[in-house]
Amino acid sequence: MAPPQPSAQRSTPGSHGVGVSADRWQSPPPRRHWVIGDVHGCIDSLRRLLPQLPDHDRLVFCGDVINRGPAIEACMELVWSLVVSGRAVWLMGNHEQALIDGLRLTSWQALQSLAGCDTYRQLGDRRARAWQERLERLPLAYWGRGWVATHAGFDPLTWQPDLTVRMAFWQRYDGRFGEVIVGHTPGPEVRHLPRGIVLIDTAACYGGQLTAYCPETGEVRQVNGPAALPGALPLHPLAPGLPV
Repeated sequence: MAPPQPSAQRSTPGSHGVGVSADRWQSPPPRRHWVIGDVHGCIDSLRRLLPQLPDHDRLVFCGDVINRGPAIEACMELVWSLVVSGRAVWLMGNHEQALIDGLRLTSWQALQSLAGCDTYRQLGDRRARAWQERLERLPLAYWGRGWVATHAGFDPLTWQPDLTVRMAFWQRYDGRFGEVIVGHTPGPEVRHLPRGIVLIDTAACYGGQLTAYCPETGEVRQVNGPAALPGALPLHPLAPGLPV
């Protein structure tokens, strides 16, 4: 599976008439990308992170914007407004897919599936269903030059995006897509695995941080998440010697 190549984007200043010196034109800074880890309803953290990211850069939310946190709908509205404006891409996460799956069911099956969904409880049935069509359109991956962002990784049998994969991908990834930036697996810091896997879910909803990672430069920007939610487990680094 060959990664699609992004189209080149060029910006040419318009002419304002004869007599404008060429040295007055300043080329805009190159547009970079910031891949943002699992937000999980942490609206205050997201609002503090966004001003740290240049307005002309592209944002890629790598899924799981919903569930867990205290202000899920506010997060959904903010991220969707960035999508509509053209500044951001919101990728599918396993939590978005689980909500969609529950909303597609009928009668008692739906109630059973949605009973444990924080997003469904906060929004209620009518508002949750109003989001269904938008969530169904979320892409599985975003391809850059020499890198790709997706929620959890790729199925090593098909090399298609997989929303729940962990060890199988970490162990068998062969570098074919370049750097792969994923969320899904919370930890206390950004983690770099061999052959270019970068884990950027730094557990904002568990008392950690919300992270934005720039694949062009490797720069990381972070803000603190809210206090750990009740029942949160302590975070530990990946075990030394993890087979990859």
